[in-house]
Amino acid sequence: MIPPIHPAERISHCVKKPEFLAELRFFLPVDAILFEPETLKPYECDGLAAYQTLPWVVVLPETIEAIQRILRLCNDYGIPVVARGAGTGLSGGALPLDNGVLISMVKFNKILAIDRDNLLAVVEPGVTNLAISKKVATEGLYYAPDPSSQIACTIGGNVAENSGGVHCLKYGLTTHNILRLKILTMAGELVVIGGHGFDSEGYDLLAILTGSEGMLGIIIEVSVKLLPLVPSTLVMMAVFDCVETAGKAVAGVIAAGLIPAGLEMMDNTAICAAEDFCHAGYPITAQAILLCEIDGTAEQVTEQLEQVYPLLLSLGAQTVEIAHDKLEQHKMWAGRKAAFPAVGRISPDYYCMDGTIPRYQLGAVLRSIAELSENYGLPVANVFHAGDGNLHPLILYDGNVPGDFEKAERLGGDILLLSIRVGGTITGEHGVGIEKINHMCVQFLPETLNQFHAIKAAFDEKGLLNPGKGLPSLRRCAEFGAMHVHHGELSHQDLERF
Repeated sequence: MIPPIHPAERISHCVKKPEFLAELRFFLPVDAILFEPETLKPYECDGLAAYQTLPWVVVLPETIEAIQRILRLCNDYGIPVVARGAGTGLSGGALPLDNGVLISMVKFNKILAIDRDNLLAVVEPGVTNLAISKKVATEGLYYAPDPSSQIACTIGGNVAENSGGVHCLKYGLTTHNILRLKILTMAGELVVIGGHGFDSEGYDLLAILTGSEGMLGIIIEVSVKLLPLVPSTLVMMAVFDCVETAGKAVAGVIAAGLIPAGLEMMDNTAICAAEDFCHAGYPITAQAILLCEIDGTAEQVTEQLEQVYPLLLSLGAQTVEIAHDKLEQHKMWAGRKAAFPAVGRISPDYYCMDGTIPRYQLGAVLRSIAELSENYGLPVANVFHAGDGNLHPLILYDGNVPGDFEKAERLGGDILLLSIRVGGTITGEHGVGIEKINHMCVQFLPETLNQFHAIKAAFDEKGLLNPGKGLPSLRRCAEFGAMHVHHGELSHQDLERF
């Protein structure tokens, strides 16, 4: 396996730590600079805990000016920089470098302004996702993207990874719900991208920055769109005796011209784990369930219910249960929201994948994942945003068993290749990070990767921001291809992309 940070992508600098720390102390409080191993340990990984690296130095600035001085200092010395929010990411995007500085943004946690008239809020990057909706609820508003980790994940990280959530089918990903960003470049320059109007002039750099995984700039402020709370919601649970049938039902719902607020799927392994964990009322004998939420006015909800309910039955659901009140709705969603920690209770470890496929391929892909699971001898629990084809297979393994994690990685890699082959992508909302960087070589042609690198260089000429993440070098791609051809793991279709 190629190491997460390829040698060709590693940045060298010659400044000594004592000298660098002395310069930081000129403008940062002593307790805002961490360099002893015991204080660095909490920052050694993000949610992808299989990869761990102790950072060289961690800093916890409290002002924009402090971040600017840190960046300028690192830029002068050629020291790589990684920005970190809450550390809930699942692709290794916030994995630190043992020769670099990790900037923690946790102290930038203020909601700066709420504009009820223009339906927007201005927040610092360390504000948690859920905190925004809680703050504006009294105004009858909310922020739509709702990742399962919304109680902990921060807006800066959401923008960096272009996070989604259970309601992204109807209301979009982070990129559809932000208006303006303020960022600092590696040179410490303050740049404002986007605006509070309906449109802004020039290139759409807002879309480029959203999902850029900390490789183009450090986010210091985000203006998010707010939506009025919907007057009425209805949640139903469709129960299936076949996973593939449930997958095909998802495509059937969308093909009928219906766009639910949320359409989530769980297989039997995930159902049983979630039910045992939070007693959501899931049928543990079901092979799969679909959670479907429709919202709008009372009249709109009634009209959609009259369409969706019989449609799900015609598409193979054995039963369709409707939550009768807010409490039952909460219980139905609680199981889905808690699926990841619930699965963690039934296996020593799990490896969470994140591919996206065309909806009409769901049934076939789920069947193929089951076959891969059997071939590798590792169970897979499927829980995912079915409506937009964003898969989250959880590969169960035991990190204490030699070779088990490597086997889980190979299985995960095969799922990514499968996603590409059916016309999908290697990520939906978790980002590339280090986890999928090799598979970028299969997803994209060398010419396309060169253009990605050109954009990176335009923002970060020296390549110091989050190096070794997201974008593979062509040398790395050549080695990845050669390695997997040797082991017979890439098809001719894959090889055509090198």
